[in-house]
This record gives sequence, structure tokens and C-alpha cells, in this order.
Amino acid sequence: MKSIGIWIRVSTEFQVTDESPEHHEKRAEAYAELKGWDVKEVYRLNAVSGKSVMDHPETIRMLNDIKHKRISGIIFSKLARLARNTKQLLDFSEIFKQYDADLISLAENIDTSTSAGRLFYTMIAAMAQWEREEIADRVAASVPIRAKMGKPLGGQAPFGYKWDGKELLIDEKEAPIRKQMHELFVEHKRKTTVAAILNKKGYRTRNGSLFTDTTITRLLRDTTAKGVRRANYTKSTDNKKHWSLKPETDWVLSACPSIIDKELWDKCNALLDSQEKKRNPPARKPVHIFAGIMTCECGGKMYVPSRTTKYTCVNCKTTRIPSNDIEEIYYEQLKSFLLTKNDLANFLSKADETIHSKQIELDTAQKEYGRIKDEMDKLVKLHLKGEIPTEGFGNYFKPLDNQYKELFNSITETQAHIDFLKMQQVNSDFILENAGSLYEKWPSLEADSKRQIVEELTESITVGKEDIAINFSYSPSVLQNPPSFQRNVMDSSKPPT
Repeated sequence: MKSIGIWIRVSTEFQVTDESPEHHEKRAEAYAELKGWDVKEVYRLNAVSGKSVMDHPETIRMLNDIKHKRISGIIFSKLARLARNTKQLLDFSEIFKQYDADLISLAENIDTSTSAGRLFYTMIAAMAQWEREEIADRVAASVPIRAKMGKPLGGQAPFGYKWDGKELLIDEKEAPIRKQMHELFVEHKRKTTVAAILNKKGYRTRNGSLFTDTTITRLLRDTTAKGVRRANYTKSTDNKKHWSLKPETDWVLSACPSIIDKELWDKCNALLDSQEKKRNPPARKPVHIFAGIMTCECGGKMYVPSRTTKYTCVNCKTTRIPSNDIEEIYYEQLKSFLLTKNDLANFLSKADETIHSKQIELDTAQKEYGRIKDEMDKLVKLHLKGEIPTEGFGNYFKPLDNQYKELFNSITETQAHIDFLKMQQVNSDFILENAGSLYEKWPSLEADSKRQIVEELTESITVGKEDIAINFSYSPSVLQNPPSFQRNVMDSSKPPT
């Protein structure tokens, strides 16, 4: 049984009363019961601002419980109750993903414990990545133009230089240090030794930090020192500030004042090249999006052996299919699956009817709940005025109090049932609305994003002698038969035709 926690946070004393944390807790408990989960912990953050939530003792307790597997997810009323700060929400998401834990937001109908919920999140992430890349491409397109025009591209001048308006000039204070750096490296041939000598002499980087071998490498490689300024030669590779070189055809080179002669720069860089060849760092492993998911008809998993481009069965070794071909086939069937809207539309229609019926039930109960509360308030006022004696007060008040409690339980259970239905519906609705967009953007997605989508969407891919069968796993509970597709193949050891 899945162990779960409930997160209750309201940001002011007024909201503690007005938003009824008890109601949120009961609603979350009822949802957990419908899912068959065991509520192990309740984390209460009353009158706490969303901006300071990460340092709160209850947050620390909750994250420790996640890390030590005491719970495997939390239920909360809405994303704004988890944190109002976008960065903190992303931090929470990364931590939960790292420890394979789930986030369940009742208001937004997000439940990452379900295949649909994970796909919902995956699709959002894939779309966001595509949008970021589009923006990055537009920004990158303007860089070569600005560089060729000699305009600054933002950021500080390299160490040893300074900007004077739009002109790059030598910085008289830093340039001698930059020159020493190259001379010391030719003499000692060790970057750490160069850094240590400069630090011992009392020199520091522009921000006051000690020199490191990483800083020394970057500055030794920088062509500015020999009088050649490079622009548009790097690109960011991820959100951790890593970067890689662009093709040399994209570089924009221009003359600038030199600190050292070309001969000294060439000696330093020849030494660096020699040292890096000896280390020979391993290349990043390629991501094969169907590896381990696709199987041969003999039952063996299919992977791409090193130095090949074909998925091969680990058992029989004879069933093979080129990686480009299987992706093309999957992409073709993905269109049929994603753009078959009738089943999803029927599901949404049926879900709408059920939710509408439950909503009427909820509205009726809430009206009666309000009426009973008013009756109880009137009795209390009459009792305080002395119009109802203490001996008889209980006879009037107790039945109303019992009904009030029963209605409270009924309301939270009905609300949880609606949450449960909406959780299924909203993911389907999102997929229905964005299916075409996902199909359209698939070719431009990174391999990691494609792999995530394949994992969430695909029940199995089986390669036989005559065909390839693709079974998609995502199917709302109302639908009885998830879609499956087959693609005929003349010879499973050859590319499909």
C-alpha cells in the first residue's frame, strides 16, 4: 500500500479560519481512501508565507520523510498551497522526481502517480523545452549580426581587458597578470601550479576569488590575449551553465589589442591539447529512446550495441531494426494514437455527465450545510440571551450538530470523488487539446524528452518476423481497449519497407 502525506499550508491567520484546513485535510484523506493509499503524515504550516516555505521545519520534516522513503508522495489542495515561488515549485518537483515520489494537486487535477498524470507532466515539460529552444534560436540568430557589426554581446570584458564604450581596450592592471599566466604555464606545464603561484603572489580574479585550474584553462584558451577576439563561438547545453563550442563556421573573429604574441599563445595551447589527449574523456552515452522497451517476438529485450545503429535482440541476436526506422514507424503510429479524438471525446463527455451529477450533489449538501450552520448560530445567540435555558439547549443543538458533522463528511467525500474524476478528465482533456502540437513538435524534441514520452505512452513494442506491434498504454478508465497498431515487416533482420 502506498504511504502518503498530506500538506496543509495557509498564509495568514485569516485564511487559517476562512479556508478551513480541516476541510482540506478531510478532502485529501477521502481522495487517498479512493486511491487505496495509507495517510502516514500530515504536515501543517499555518500562517506561513509561500516565500519562506522551504526553510520551515515542517517542510524539512516532509523532505526527510521523502528521502528516507517513509512516504512516497504528498497530497495538497493546490499548487499555490505548496509554494508561491516558481523556483521553489521547481525545486520541489526535482526533489520528488529524484526520490521517485508523487505530487498530487487536487485543484489543478494533477496526480503524478498515474500514467496519465506523468504523461501530462511530461508533455508540459516537452512543450516548455521546445518553447525555450525556439526563444534561444531567435536570440542566437541575432548574435552573429551584432558580432559582425563589432557591437558588444553583453557580459564583462575578458580578464586583462575592459570596455570603453563599444571599444575593447587593454586593462593596465590585469594585463600583466594575464601575461604571467601564459609564461608560467610554458615554464611549469601545470595549471594547478600556475594558479598556486598567482594566488601566492596575492593576485585574484576580478571578483576577488582565488585562481583555479579551471579559470587558468579558460584564459589560456581564450584567443583574445593574442589579438583575436572570438564571438558567437559557444552555446549553452543545459540549465547548469555547461556549454560547448559551435562549429568554427559560425565563429565571428575580429582584431583586438594583444597582451602576448601568437608564438607564446600557440605554445600554451599545444601543451593543453597534448594533456587533454592523454586524458581522453569518455563520450556521453547516446540516448536510445526504445532501448529495453522494445522486445523481440522471442521475448528478448532489444538494445543498440556500441558502434552500431541497429536495435538487436539480446537473446536470438538475429532480430534487428535500424534505430531511424523504428522511430519513423513509432512516429507514424503516434499520430494515429494522439489524433484519434473520438474515444477521448466520448470519455470526456461521459466524465462531464458524472462530474455534473456529483457537483449538483455537492452544491445541495453545501447549501444544507450553510443552512444548518445558520440554525446553530441562531440557537447559540438565543441561548446567550437567555431565551433558551441551559437544560433544554442540548435537545435543540445536538441533533443539528450531528447533522452538521455528517454533512461535513459527506461534502469532503463528494469533493474527493469529484477530484478523482477530474484528475482523470483533465489529463485526457490536455492530451486531446495538445495531441496535434506534440506530434508536430516530436521531431525537434531532445532524445531524453522522447524517451520519457515513450515510457509513459507505450505498453509494449514487439518486433516479429513479419510485423511490428505497438501497444499504447495510456487509456482513461472509461475506455476498455487501449489502441494498438501493427506494422508489417518483410524481414525482421532488415529495415521495414
